[in-house]
Amino acid sequence: MTVASIFEPIQADLYRVEERLEQVVEAAPVQMREQLSHGLMNGGKRIRPALTLLAGKFHDYNLELLIPMAASMELLHVATLIHDDTVDRADLRHGKMSINRVWGDSSAVLLGDYLFANSAYLAAEPKNLRVVTLFAQTLMTVCTGELEESVGPFNEDRDYYFQMIRNKTASLFATAAESGGVLSQAPEEVIQSLSSYGCSLGTAFQIVDDVLDFTSEEDVMGKPVASDLARGVYTLPVILFLQRPEGQEARELLRGDREGGVKAVAGMIRQSSVIAECYEVVREYCARACSAIESLPDTPVHDSLIRLADYIAERKG
Repeated sequence: MTVASIFEPIQADLYRVEERLEQVVEAAPVQMREQLSHGLMNGGKRIRPALTLLAGKFHDYNLELLIPMAASMELLHVATLIHDDTVDRADLRHGKMSINRVWGDSSAVLLGDYLFANSAYLAAEPKNLRVVTLFAQTLMTVCTGELEESVGPFNEDRDYYFQMIRNKTASLFATAAESGGVLSQAPEEVIQSLSSYGCSLGTAFQIVDDVLDFTSEEDVMGKPVASDLARGVYTLPVILFLQRPEGQEARELLRGDREGGVKAVAGMIRQSSVIAECYEVVREYCARACSAIESLPDTPVHDSLIRLADYIAERKG
């Protein structure tokens, strides 16, 4: 199962979203275009804009409203990544040198700001006050999550971890789906079902990313393995491992030689059963996502949403 096959009902319209992203690059000041192209045209899966289009398919599928909103969701996502990389001093993103690594922190911050502004401009294009408000609330939520993560390293609390996911990842998935429902003039119960689906799906997606941070290879992930652990950000695999009898040894390793400790603990996690435990949690959230939309019409689009949850539950790279 591939993402392209899952998105088949809206694949042609995703190309139109891609065209809007290209227009953002072309309309930018000439000195920014290379950086924008580097950040935007990275071959990403475009899951967030796809969610907006799929959600809009259940009622009045008006592409004049949905295309700009879908593009807005991708711009917002990329802007957060650029700022994340700058804060984290990351060197790689999607297998390429990060914006901050190539052009410096100042340029990366300004480019992220430019994309935030562009995403807001596109979100306002449908002239729907509820969607504009939702966009603003989501941006505040994402920024709050990033700020809280930066001041709370080495946190082993599982509830705190899931709150960070809801703020930084799930909120964007939820908004992508909810805005599609709003712009298609869906009934309120449908809009809320789509929002719940997006929230649970986004949570599952982030947990898988956190697992792949340990199990995948650097050339597959496009960033160093165990990069979060190296920054003191404890994700679900780490939190679960630290609760085991071996957890004390892991803490001592991390308190000693930092680089060597991270490498050793990452190896311990890879060889443990916590990876399987994490995927069990992922499947639980994917089941919640599917349950949230079980009352929606049984259409090819509904099938795509179910298959997308299945894809994330089994994603290994």
